Amino acid sequence: MKSISGKHFARLLEKKGWRLVRISGSHHVYMKHENPARLSIPIHGNEDLKIGLLRHFMKVAGIEESDL
Repeated sequence: MKSISGKHFARLLEKKGWRLVRISGSHHVYMKHENPARLSIPIHGNEDLKIGLLRHFMKVAGIEESDL
């Protein structure tokens, strides 16, 4: 699995229908109408997300590895 930055993942979420609800410091909080979960994506410049965190976000958001 390739690693991507928080910025890149946030753009991917927006393409999949998630919307930015608020920004709290360096974390962008996203929600989707059909999904009760909230995702708090750390945006630290172009620093890559750690693999475990990325997998968790992908599972919750319903994003496949091929979408990356």
